[in-house]
Amino acid sequence: MKNQDTPSYLDFDIGSYFWQPDIDYKKHPEKYRVGKGEEGVLICEPYKSEIGQHWRFRTEEIAKDSSETIYQLFLNYIKENDFVGADMARKYLQMGYTRARRYANYRGGKKYDKKNNYKQLERGTGEEEKAKAAKIYYEKYKLAEADPIYKKLKTDWKKNFG
Repeated sequence: MKNQDTPSYLDFDIGSYFWQPDIDYKKHPEKYRVGKGEEGVLICEPYKSEIGQHWRFRTEEIAKDSSETIYQLFLNYIKENDFVGADMARKYLQMGYTRARRYANYRGGKKYDKKNNYKQLERGTGEEEKAKAAKIYYEKYKLAEADPIYKKLKTDWKKNFG
């Protein structure tokens, strides 16, 4: 039985993962599923390449520029009625928040000690600058998530495709 305090990626099975890197989700949007949280964000092309190149959170200033660029991509996808692109941009904003928080909470962004049976490391050893970056991303993520057009597109998408 897997320890609940160990990282979930230890038992990850890529073969059973719904999102696949060989699918062009712009050409085949019907194959996209919303999923939970940030699922699929590092796989779904061409959105991964379009959005991911802008995803940075090293400093507060970099996070401001990055999150604004990604949020503008989100708005463009909404304008083009491209739900998959909008959802992926929203996921990148969410991931900016969660990853920056990880670095704010844990030194070097490492939550588990690989050399010590994946024991969870001490929290509160991270960088204050990353907490500022996380706050910036969180605000943009919540703004995207609350967008009324996005909400409607998401509801319709889930009803039609899952």
